[in-house]
Amino acid sequence: MFSALSLLTFVTLALDIAANPVVIDRSPVLSIPLTKIHNITSGHNLVASGLARAQSFKDRAKAHDLAEIRKRQSVPVINEVVSYIASVGVGASDTQYQLIVDTGSSNTWVGATTKYVPSSTSTDTGDRVSVSYGSGEFSGTEYIDEVTLSSSLVIKSQSIGVASSSEGFEGTDGIIGIGPDDLTEDTVSGVSTVPTVTDNLFSQGTIAEKVVAISFEPTTTDEVTNGELFFGGTDSSKFTGDITYTTRTGDYWGITQTVTYGSTTIQSSLSGIVDTGTTLLYLEENGFDKYIKATGGVLDNETGLYKITTAQYNALENLVFTIGGTEFSLTPNAQIWPRSLNTDIGGSASSIYLVVANLGGEEAGFDFIDGYAFLERFYSVFDTTNNRVGFATTSFTTATTN
Repeated sequence: MFSALSLLTFVTLALDIAANPVVIDRSPVLSIPLTKIHNITSGHNLVASGLARAQSFKDRAKAHDLAEIRKRQSVPVINEVVSYIASVGVGASDTQYQLIVDTGSSNTWVGATTKYVPSSTSTDTGDRVSVSYGSGEFSGTEYIDEVTLSSSLVIKSQSIGVASSSEGFEGTDGIIGIGPDDLTEDTVSGVSTVPTVTDNLFSQGTIAEKVVAISFEPTTTDEVTNGELFFGGTDSSKFTGDITYTTRTGDYWGITQTVTYGSTTIQSSLSGIVDTGTTLLYLEENGFDKYIKATGGVLDNETGLYKITTAQYNALENLVFTIGGTEFSLTPNAQIWPRSLNTDIGGSASSIYLVVANLGGEEAGFDFIDGYAFLERFYSVFDTTNNRVGFATTSFTTATTN
């Protein structure tokens, strides 16, 4: 539910829209709350789920033919452990669906748990729709329907997938995709791409720019509403200082960054992606090995994560990401899994686990994934209008809750 801030009206702080996204001061109109959930199943491997998703990214980048992508995705479907959920209304009855917020895909679909019932606003296009994520997949039929994100964020004619089958989405109803619209290519039969929710909010005049900003917070409980998805600009109450922008690269929300740990360069000007659907922070193998050598981490077979001692934790240095010329530092506390949730992932309550994982060998455009472990410490902006990604510090950047 919205906070007391949702009673305040919004004002535009940025005048030069071409150069900077609209900055909104504490707007109730353009944002929806996000709830963080943990989806833990017996035998779940935190690292493997992220690697399965990463492989699907790589496969799609290499093969634009959907049949070829599916053929190459032979890894088992594994639920992602941490998801942020938005409650989204669909149809004339405004049926609420709990949808995963995903910057790594662009289709919006429902029906994984709560079944879709057509209403007076529904149109069955008859076209087949299917998407495979590595960490899940669905197939079904495309409908055009009314989608309600909030009372002031209503899309009259949105393409949605209605799942006839799905796998890997237990406990949720589907996905709201906020990736670049070209990620919808070849997902719906008979059309090349379909407009995303952001595209349609812009085209119908609800938002001034095709910009989505996301606020996360580090948490220590299994389920809590503490995130925000903001459309059309940025929410000045959610970040500190200035937003640094860098040009988007590749098919996804890709960026270039340099990573250092103390005096050690972990990665130098490599390209990767920013992804809300990935739980951990992944580095390509060479960089990962440097990080583990510097921190002294040891593989824990139960969780798949690397474990450090209390003395090693006390000696941790900042892991620094230089993006667009600005340094964003993951503090020692930000580099570890929340200790109160250790047993949720099959770990020991008294252990300390690093949230940095091995992505494997170098591959152009996929040398890292800045997942939730990174994004919970910084405000992130996904700007389609200006083809860029932005970051800013928040009041939680240096939190010690983990």
